[in-house]
Amino acid sequence: MTPSNPQIRPRILLAILSLSAGGAERVVSEMANWWASRGHEVAVLTLWGSEHDHYALDPKIHRISLDFWRKSRTPRQYIADRVRLLFRIRKTIQAFSPDVVISFIDLINIIMIATLAGTKTPLIVSERIDPRYHAISGLRSFARRMSYPFSSALVVQTDSVVGWAEKIVPASKIEVIPNCVRKMPGKRGSSASKKPDGPFILAVGRLDRQKGYDVLIQAFAQAKKIHVQWNLVILGEGPERSNLWRLAEDLGIHDAVAMPGIVKEPAEWMHKADLFVLPSRYEGFPNALLEAMACGCAVIAADCPSGPAEIIHDGVNGLLVPREDITALSAAMDRLMHDDSIRQRLSGQALKVKETFSQGEIMNRWDALIQKVLDRSK
Repeated sequence: MTPSNPQIRPRILLAILSLSAGGAERVVSEMANWWASRGHEVAVLTLWGSEHDHYALDPKIHRISLDFWRKSRTPRQYIADRVRLLFRIRKTIQAFSPDVVISFIDLINIIMIATLAGTKTPLIVSERIDPRYHAISGLRSFARRMSYPFSSALVVQTDSVVGWAEKIVPASKIEVIPNCVRKMPGKRGSSASKKPDGPFILAVGRLDRQKGYDVLIQAFAQAKKIHVQWNLVILGEGPERSNLWRLAEDLGIHDAVAMPGIVKEPAEWMHKADLFVLPSRYEGFPNALLEAMACGCAVIAADCPSGPAEIIHDGVNGLLVPREDITALSAAMDRLMHDDSIRQRLSGQALKVKETFSQGEIMNRWDALIQKVLDRSK
């Protein structure tokens, strides 16, 4: 039931595929923990089991893992499995009885809209990557276009995505809410104990073509011809690992490249890094870039859609380079590798993201949206 008194804290359910290592998953965990610490009753629902969880939740949060995501052997079984899934999700949500549901990423958004059809439970759907560049199947794209108008609100992360959203839902339903900077841990920690000897460049994210690590490795190979003592560390896991490693070997720099995989706390590496690079082909609103800046890293980012240009003021708190431009990225890296004073100046300015994208500021915007949606549903 929708609270009639705005002082009553609404019950909130957040839905996502899993809490495995990833940007959207971190956002869900941080939002849930924030609301739980302020007296809300909060549930986090995933379709994968909790054994995949990478992020810790406040013990007060209701952790609902349906562990019901599996491949079907035949089209008939696929349909039957999905129908059972929808009924199971619906029954689970009804048992928690939230005042509002917030779902993340296109597939789960579509599923939640279908699940809550015919109920009075408000649903906010959230896109976590730039949908203009992130390819999905034709069927899923059609389902997104048909289903999103039935949501109570659609959250996108940058102004540049609003035009895309307006083709699907009324402008009155669109909200722009970027990611926030979480409270970053201190410099102490053991996960970065294996950092390379000497200065190193850090990158963090899924080993996927979207992230542009092939561009980074090629740019690093050029810069390393001059800066022989530097190394490159890429944290994360994904399908491009073998291709990236092969590229480093072909370029003769494999001894200077490390890919330790997923680590529990990337911030411990960020505090020790001499330079952070985000070479992505496209983004949503990059958590790793925000966190690196909050740790005081000098940063270089590809000016890709969308997010980096809304975080970095070129030459002030970081450097922007054209996306997929190996020569430009190498030149920017060379400039910062060569001049410690520029790195320190950019580092000092980068810290200001902790104010610009503070958790309190961003969560206030989520609170305002929830109240708006609840008021509309009365």
